[in-house]
Amino acid sequence: MTAYKIMESCELCPRRCKVNRLNNKKGFCGTGAKAVVSSAGPHFGEESVLVGNGGSGTIFFAGCNLGCVFCQNYDISPLRRGNEVETDDLVNLMLQLQERSCININFVTPTHVTPHITESVHIARARGLKIPIVYNCGGYESIEPLRLLAGTIDIYLPDAKYLNPDSSEKYSFAQDYPEVMKSALLEMHRQVGDLEIKGGIATRGLLVRHLVMPGNVAGSLDIIDFLANEISNNTFVNIMEQYRPTFKARDFPEINRPITHKEFNTVYEYARKQGLRLAD
Repeated sequence: MTAYKIMESCELCPRRCKVNRLNNKKGFCGTGAKAVVSSAGPHFGEESVLVGNGGSGTIFFAGCNLGCVFCQNYDISPLRRGNEVETDDLVNLMLQLQERSCININFVTPTHVTPHITESVHIARARGLKIPIVYNCGGYESIEPLRLLAGTIDIYLPDAKYLNPDSSEKYSFAQDYPEVMKSALLEMHRQVGDLEIKGGIATRGLLVRHLVMPGNVAGSLDIIDFLANEISNNTFVNIMEQYRPTFKARDFPEINRPITHKEFNTVYEYARKQGLRLAD
């Protein structure tokens, strides 16, 4: 079954909305038959191993299969600001970013448009695209579409948001997120292995992000244990401290504040003691 075939009764993500997106019906992600791009260009705010001198060539897709109440890209993801694109548009965007000296192509929020990514990357490579492809996702992935991406994606960049199902339901409308995320990261690691870095630049492998949240609602230390014990003790992880109560977070008093230095340092030091490779 091809990725586009899955869209006839869409099961590209774990929500399995089963709408016919090829007929432009829309499920949870709010995207129909065509991918919607919000913006594209060199980005210098990613991890240093993804930026180098030329920046990461980011292509931001509108829509999302998660419903995070604290989303920092809420104008793009839940509000879906952007323009529909054809396959050739995506191909041209990738080649233009390469020409602008970007060191990779970084697909942001790609889960619901994996068929478009697979097709466009194949064409772009035939037309001279040589830089790595980054799959920058929320970690809420189905295994079959991930397997269809094998050979297309060089660097998987998932979030590991929660290992607390009550929190994942309350803040992202996905109670099954913990188990889904664990299975997805195991599949990603099976495909590409630990992150490989040459000359300070990531070329292939798995790079995991974890956003520390107020009051440990995410189950951060359990996430570190999972990465170290079930993925690899050589996992490259970015422990992130930039949580801010944006979008609808004000409606949840327990997360309506930035995290403290102590909250961040507790997770960071635990990850360091577990031997994980930590981003700068």
